Amino acid sequence: MAKNNLTIVTEFILMGFPDYPELEIPLFMAFLSFYLVTLLGNLGMIILIHEDVRLHTPMYFFLSHLSLLDTCYTSVITPQVLATLAAGRTVISYGQCAAQFFFFTICAGTECFLLSVMALDRYVAVSSPLLYIVTMPPRICWALVLGAYICGLTGSILRTSCTFTLSFCDDNQINFFFCDLPPLLKLACSDTKDVEIVIVFFGNFVILVNALVILISYLLIIKAVLKVSSSEGRAKAVSTCASHLTAVALFFGTLAFMYLRSASGTSLEEYKAVSVFYTVVIPMLNPLIYSLRNTDVKAAFRKVAGRFQVSQSM
Repeated sequence: MAKNNLTIVTEFILMGFPDYPELEIPLFMAFLSFYLVTLLGNLGMIILIHEDVRLHTPMYFFLSHLSLLDTCYTSVITPQVLATLAAGRTVISYGQCAAQFFFFTICAGTECFLLSVMALDRYVAVSSPLLYIVTMPPRICWALVLGAYICGLTGSILRTSCTFTLSFCDDNQINFFFCDLPPLLKLACSDTKDVEIVIVFFGNFVILVNALVILISYLLIIKAVLKVSSSEGRAKAVSTCASHLTAVALFFGTLAFMYLRSASGTSLEEYKAVSVFYTVVIPMLNPLIYSLRNTDVKAAFRKVAGRFQVSQSM
């Protein structure tokens, strides 16, 4: 088709799950349940950390920001998914699509760096428990968190600018449930090769650098744990890292599957399934992972719940 006959896209149609119309109602109920549990779990974690002075430590400071990121990036995606499932499809403007992509990639990218920061924090806590608070004062914690946000913002600007400099013509139906890279690349009518090379290279670099930081941190943690003489001390050191390791395995496992290979060569149906886990399930699981085996969080919850019951009875 001649270039001057192409119609420039000004809005997109999110198709959601067009191959499974019979599952729209069950999927709507499932996504809604996941979203409510995610909000309750993550916002509850933030409130507990703010309210209980025993949780005013670097570990829980970083955890509160992890909960904030999980709340934000699932809120960027899930309401759109619910609207699409309720209506069968959703019309979204070009600007709204770009904004959704931008904010989602900020949150996901920042979380990648924050998990690395949390690994460093766990190393300091295990290797120098008596000097932990001194080594990680508030100004250092804020500097590390702000660094993670800046890195996430930088990556999001790069990915968004590369993606939305592509031309989208005529076909505006996105066979996906939100504006993400692979379906947008498949929809573009201009050559995506250079853009994909830049984005995939940057994505690989970010994932590998953070994975390397986490790996080195845990190798040093293992070395520190082996120096602990008592079995009780070793068990306590390992328990402080178990939740973080679980969160890292879930997050980086999905990142590796999604971004360490060519985005345009990945099956969209396969990508959809992993994206649901990545954008909806993991944010719901993180507060559970960090609270189920954490005695401090359980004690803080009982304290806040008891205070609420007293205020209700007065």
